[in-house]
Amino acid sequence: MFKLNEIKELIQLIDQSSLHELEIESEGSRLTIRKPNKTESVVVTAAPVQQAFAPVIGQQSIQQPAVQATVTESSPAASKQEAGLHTIVSPMVGTFYEAPSPGAAVFVAKGSSVKEKSVVCIIEAMKLMNEIEAEIKGEIVDVLVENGQLVEYGQPLFLVRPL
Repeated sequence: MFKLNEIKELIQLIDQSSLHELEIESEGSRLTIRKPNKTESVVVTAAPVQQAFAPVIGQQSIQQPAVQATVTESSPAASKQEAGLHTIVSPMVGTFYEAPSPGAAVFVAKGSSVKEKSVVCIIEAMKLMNEIEAEIKGEIVDVLVENGQLVEYGQPLFLVRPL
């Protein structure tokens, strides 16, 4: 279960960052913090497991499901996904790096061929470097994020044409 001071600290961190959403699951508890576009408010929702925090979180909540639906429908990756392309998504929140170190050659670029288990990027989360691998054999059609950009859980990173 999340402590109130931890939730407040996370809200401040999200509010000061360029992240728009953070979702954490721990020991049967689930915490989602969303920052609507072009506003300073932070949306906090809690799963039913967190009954102790519901009144406090409820006072700070701003429910805007329409914002989520709009983002999902207007996603450029979604329109390309329909064309038979595979999307490699971020398995975590962190910082996207296209190369193993500054000045080194990038793992993949537009037009690169990848195999299953080929490393396509690194995502740094909590000072840990996590290698992200391609799930399929194919050609990189598009790189959807920039080097050093903060990425969210489930955010599309690459579009791959399966071979």
